Amino acid sequence: MPVNTAVLAVDVQQSFLRAPYWREDDLPAFRAAVLRVLQAAAERGWPVVRILHQENNDGPFGPAAGLVRPLEWMPEDVAVTFRKGVHNAFTDTALESWLRERGIRRVVVIGIRTEQCCETTTRVASDLGFDVDFVTEATLTFPMIHAASGRHYDVEEIKQRTELVLDGRFARIRSVDALLAGD
Repeated sequence: MPVNTAVLAVDVQQSFLRAPYWREDDLPAFRAAVLRVLQAAAERGWPVVRILHQENNDGPFGPAAGLVRPLEWMPEDVAVTFRKGVHNAFTDTALESWLRERGIRRVVVIGIRTEQCCETTTRVASDLGFDVDFVTEATLTFPMIHAASGRHYDVEEIKQRTELVLDGRFARIRSVDALLAGD
């Protein structure tokens, strides 16, 4: 991929460590995938954009908690950091203008949560005219229970559903290997 590509690292932040749904069983594979993507970005000259979610409350995403900062294993070397208060990385930040000023036309989406801020960022990026590669294995999410039916959705079901609704409409679904191979 040409240098007109940027990596959007969405909400890979310490706030999640205090969320009631946090679990670490998928964390090692997620961390390995994210670090591979970030290493490839460094080698290819793709800027990495850190996105952090911050809310105006006293919870783990509020500024007073002191957790709106990257997970400790995330590299410090990023091109820019944006803080958002909505689900996507564009609506309340200067991300779009930052990307356009640099001639970036393709974004690679990685981060936490697959079906929430990563998916929403992907949809908005596509609607704004960016080409999007969604690297599912470099996203993290957690099991969920449907409020009305009580049905339990595991991580794999949530990720498959996200791929289903994004693929070919809003993004190309990519494995880390395919991304790195440039396929």
